This record gives sequence, C-alpha cells and structure tokens, in this order.
Amino acid sequence: MQTTDTVLMIEPVAFGFNKQTAVNNYFQVQQEGNVQGEALKEFNTFVEKLRAKGINVITIKDTLDPKTPDSIFPNNWVSFHRDGKVVLYPMFAKNRRLERRNDILDQIGEQFKINEIIDYSETEKDNKFLEGTGSMIFDHDNKIAYGSVSLRLDEDLFRKFCSEFGFKPVVFHSYQTAGEERLPIYHTNVMMCVADKFVVICLDCIDDELEREKVIETIKGSGKELIEISEDQMQNFAGNMLQVQNHFGEKFLVMSQSAYRSLKPKQVSAIEKYCEIIYSDLEVIETNGGGSARCMLAEVFLPKK
Repeated sequence: MQTTDTVLMIEPVAFGFNKQTAVNNYFQVQQEGNVQGEALKEFNTFVEKLRAKGINVITIKDTLDPKTPDSIFPNNWVSFHRDGKVVLYPMFAKNRRLERRNDILDQIGEQFKINEIIDYSETEKDNKFLEGTGSMIFDHDNKIAYGSVSLRLDEDLFRKFCSEFGFKPVVFHSYQTAGEERLPIYHTNVMMCVADKFVVICLDCIDDELEREKVIETIKGSGKELIEISEDQMQNFAGNMLQVQNHFGEKFLVMSQSAYRSLKPKQVSAIEKYCEIIYSDLEVIETNGGGSARCMLAEVFLPKK
C-alpha cells in the first residue's frame, strides 16, 4: 500500500529560479549560467538511475508556453490514487497554477484507469492552498496524513481533504532557521518522509513541544521506526525522500546526492535495513528550485488498464 512502482516526472524546458515561490521557500538561491541546461542533465541522469533499478518512470515534456519554471515538481499539483481518483490541488504561486495540464492526465489515462477527477483548485480564489504531497505526507498503510501548517497548507482544507479521503490528520507547525529568523517550512515533505517500515523526520523543526510529542507518539504508534535527522541535514534535503519499488517488488529510498552525503553512517545503516538507497546529483535543481528528489516524483497508484 505504501509504495508504487510508477512515478510521473516532468522534463524541464524552461527551468529556473521562480520569484513567486521564493517569497516563502527559503531553500531557493538564484544562480547564474545555463540553469535549464544543467537541470536537464540532472533530470536525465536521475531518470536513468531510477529506470536502471526497474522503476517505471513516465516522463512528459513541459511546454515553453505558458512559462512554468517549477513544472519539474509535479507532486504539488496532482496526486493519483489506488481507487482511480485523481486530485488537483490549489497552488500558492500564480505561475504554478499553469502546471495543471489536462493533456498530462490524458497521457496517464492511456495506461491507467481514471475513474474520477477531484478538483480543489477553486479555493485559490479564497487564498487557501494545499499543495499535494508536498504539503501532505501520507502513511497509506495506517491512513494517517501529516501536515505542517504554512501558506501552502491551509489547516481547514487539509482537514477537509483528510475527512473526504479517510485519513487521520496530524497537524503541526515546523520552522527552519533562515538567517537570524525562525520561519515556517514551506512544505512538509522537506522535513519528513514516511516509508513502509520507517519514518525519516527532523523533529528539531517542530518547535512546539506538545506538537512534537504528538508526532512522535503517532509515528511510534504506527509501528514504524523513527529515524531522526538534524536541521542541518534537513537543509541539505535529507527529509525530501521517497520510497518506491520496482516491478519485482524490491523497495528503494530515493534522495539527492546532497541528502545522502549529509547522512551519518548510522542513519544510512538504519535505512538500509529496510531498502536500498538511490541517490543522484540534483544540486542545480535544489539550489534554484528549492525542492529535491521527492518533489520531482508524482506517485502513480492508479489501477493499470
């Protein structure tokens, strides 16, 4: 239930620093040079590594018009569920709303059964946002959804989603050190990852002691091992991981090279008890886009045709 063998990835054609998202994504730093060209190299190498392990990667090329510099992160605008439902999400940045493309759904529908499309994007007019599996982390096995409140996760909308999809919501607030300030983390998936047998999480980001204890209690109650990372490791995208499987059922934890290099041997061993690690160099994408490996992967749980 927790993992899929199929992921959607969007090949970039005009990737770059997005000023509209940088207002509350404190991971982003604008670089000079051929950012699109370097990002495309990183993308292609990443895809090759996943496919080499037997993971089904569906790649769809972005379009130059409209200009969508963050289209490489599709998991924020769409999710694909086992019951054939597809969910479209309300996005904070106006230029990210243009990433929602019916032709992408049509291409997915050629291989998979789509029974219903549920569109939450109308709440954008009320400035209420819920950015997919960037803002929500699903424990599918236990029907738990973790959500860190931010401008990109409206608590009421999150609770509504959980009610409609049968998840128990676990709501908390997480922060990162940016300069001399403690500022809200823009997406939950940069500070935690839920796999089938374990959870990787930066507990230091949850400043409220009661909220932190509730999250710990929920993870332990789910029967999954808690693998803690530091805030420094989180800043290197060590929380931005995703567990996937191949067509043989073998499981892998996917992350960036910077995330992998930040881990201590004890943490690597704790993960490798359960699955192999796949990592790839995503430095240009991480620096300019403020997202990493997990953000680039939209899981496809839909039933195959």
